[in-house]
Amino acid sequence: MRIRTLTLAAASGAALLAAGVLPANASGATTRPTSAQEGSVSAADLLAKVTSCSQISSGKYKTDDETSATIPVCGKNGAVFWKADMDIDCDGQRTSKCNENADPWYQDDTAFHQSDGKPLKADSLPYIVVPSSSSIWKYSSYGIKGGGVVAVIYNNKVEYAVVGDTGPTKIIGEASYATAKALGIDPDPATGGADSGVTYILFKNSQVSPIESHSAAVTLGDKLAKQFLANN
Repeated sequence: MRIRTLTLAAASGAALLAAGVLPANASGATTRPTSAQEGSVSAADLLAKVTSCSQISSGKYKTDDETSATIPVCGKNGAVFWKADMDIDCDGQRTSKCNENADPWYQDDTAFHQSDGKPLKADSLPYIVVPSSSSIWKYSSYGIKGGGVVAVIYNNKVEYAVVGDTGPTKIIGEASYATAKALGIDPDPATGGADSGVTYILFKNSQVSPIESHSAAVTLGDKLAKQFLANN
């Protein structure tokens, strides 16, 4: 998980240009969604249940290192949620898309691991990042755990992901390369992401096993999303 700042982003862009390497979106190509709506519950139905916030965090989070703290964690029956941006996490197993050359903030590990003990693969597994426990909010106290199911909503589309990594204690709003790509968000870890408009609904006391099975996340996520609609 990286802390993204405008200064670092500009510096990395300059370094890429100096090296003669262009980021993935520099060609002018338009990034499009790569998968259909997941599950049977619509984005509109889920968003209708999170129009107001009952704040459960003791404070609020920043979306990036240079922004103000404006994002609360909110509580609902059976879930917690927040509305933020999406920075791109490319941490975990080193691949052709996620490595030191592609991501200035790359780390070769994730907080939670596959069933074989290896870090997750950010470019193939949809996962999100939760803030590390702090005086602002402790995710484990609200039934959130590694492998927990998350409905990520953007541009009227739902993507099911798992809780896969932890990040800084004061920043919120980050998901894996694969999550972004599936939602039609530019997944480039240095220059991509979405500035706003992303809703993250984390279902309490859920866990996908094995954590690396996206199909299992979709199946369980759809079931929990239906329960969420019925209970809120």
